[in-house]
Amino acid sequence: MSRLLTRIAVSALSLLAAVATAGAAEQPREIRVDYAYYSPPSLVLKRFGWLEQEFKADNIPVKWVLSQGSNRALEFLNSGSIDFGSTAGLAAVLSRANGNPIKGVYIYSRPEWTALVVPKDSPIKSVKDLKGRKVAATKGTDPYLFLLRSLHQEGLKKTDIEHASLQHADGRTALEQGKVDAWAGLDPLMAASEIDAGSRLIYRNVSFNTYGFLNTTESFSRQYPEHVKRVIATYEKARKWILANPEETAKIVAEEAKLSLPVAKLQLTRNEFSNPVPGAEHIRALKAAAPILIEEELVKKGTDVNKVIDDLVDPTWAKAIVR
Repeated sequence: MSRLLTRIAVSALSLLAAVATAGAAEQPREIRVDYAYYSPPSLVLKRFGWLEQEFKADNIPVKWVLSQGSNRALEFLNSGSIDFGSTAGLAAVLSRANGNPIKGVYIYSRPEWTALVVPKDSPIKSVKDLKGRKVAATKGTDPYLFLLRSLHQEGLKKTDIEHASLQHADGRTALEQGKVDAWAGLDPLMAASEIDAGSRLIYRNVSFNTYGFLNTTESFSRQYPEHVKRVIATYEKARKWILANPEETAKIVAEEAKLSLPVAKLQLTRNEFSNPVPGAEHIRALKAAAPILIEEELVKKGTDVNKVIDDLVDPTWAKAIVR
């Protein structure tokens, strides 16, 4: 009898251990999320600790990583350094087309976050005037693709300018120091250059600004679908808070990004937060923008960019959350 009881006890402990192991396997050790000065919801979340609160009962820590541009966020996703990254939509398309297995699962804003910028006293008045000029832009980001589309619209090519490949902040510095003639800017740096240095926007086109996508990896979304939903739920909480509290949002953006309040307010006027579920509107915009990737040979020859977009944009989780 004692041997039987011992065997039963051992079996029960083994079963409990197996259940515990299975439970542990169903959740990540930590959730790694980027924050970016061009993504106001990420700054609100970071300030209030809502992600940390969401996963506290599960003992899942949250790790924040700064992304200084879409290119950085996409590099972090591709290397497995983060689980969620904030990027422009077209930059995400380019990255997925070149082998980065990501999913766009939420729209954190519709921004007009990029334009073509020149110093206040520059003789440059239009896109055509950029021919033969030195222009800064960060490769793999919306501003770079915005620059290429703007040139193409005027019958110019990338080879008609001298491209200075600089990260966004360095592009602003180069512009204000006179080291480049123009810059494909990104907010809030662009707004700061306007207000602090008198820089001028010579070309704006909101339709050339692709949406702000929150991306995750295919592997994370496949392994932890419920955690994807919960992250999106916190982003949705931040989005609704931003809509209800514009003045407080501007203060948070200013403090987190170390900006003046007028700069933060200008940045927020160029963000719209009404449609967070990825869908037909976003697919149409990306497919309208996608030809530039082929024309400039930024993707491999024969790439079906429309299929890449269809595979990237995934509303599954957001539809389950957004009301």
